[in-house]
Amino acid sequence: MTIIWDGVTNGRVLSDGAVALRHRLADAAKSYDWAHVLAIVREHRDLVNTARPGGASWFSPLHQAAHGNAPESVCEELVELGGWRMLENARGERPLDVAERYGHRRAIGVLRPKLVRHVPDGILRMIQSHFHAVIRERADRQVREAGLRLPPLAPLLEMPPETRPVWFAVAGMYGGFAYHLKQDGVDATLVAESWCRVVEGSGQRHSITSAGARLVAEGFV
Repeated sequence: MTIIWDGVTNGRVLSDGAVALRHRLADAAKSYDWAHVLAIVREHRDLVNTARPGGASWFSPLHQAAHGNAPESVCEELVELGGWRMLENARGERPLDVAERYGHRRAIGVLRPKLVRHVPDGILRMIQSHFHAVIRERADRQVREAGLRLPPLAPLLEMPPETRPVWFAVAGMYGGFAYHLKQDGVDATLVAESWCRVVEGSGQRHSITSAGARLVAEGFV
């Protein structure tokens, strides 16, 4: 199954039906209707890390589960469906941080990230900054027009090395970016491949470290 970073923060690039579905999910999560939340996410797994279109908090369903002191079984299923425990909301909180802020302990063990990769925080943030610069260089207008939130890299630390690359689609680009961590530690390297599906020879592959981004291949798609 492809792992997706959605990045959508408003409904301008979505159909009316897609916007309505996201609002239904956000409404169910905000009202702590866990049965409805899980029913939607089971059918639409690509929405498991999304926030309400136009919302300011960037609360994912797992953030809302932490906020509402949801049963452990609910949090477990959201994680199994792809919910990212390392995903930050608009104020920089992970679901675990939200639960701790409100003193909710019921699912604290499930919400605590299980890191299988190690990259120093400062190194990872520099890599992320260079990756975002690559995205803007290739698709700045499309990203701005769509109001996309660029991919956070911290969730990669919970993904084993053999995990398939994460896919970030860019509306208007007819393509996007596939990215994965190739190496850990202070020499951590992110490999990012990007292309436009309707432009032959548009492929680019970048190798990104804390020192910067390097174009290593192009024209392969």
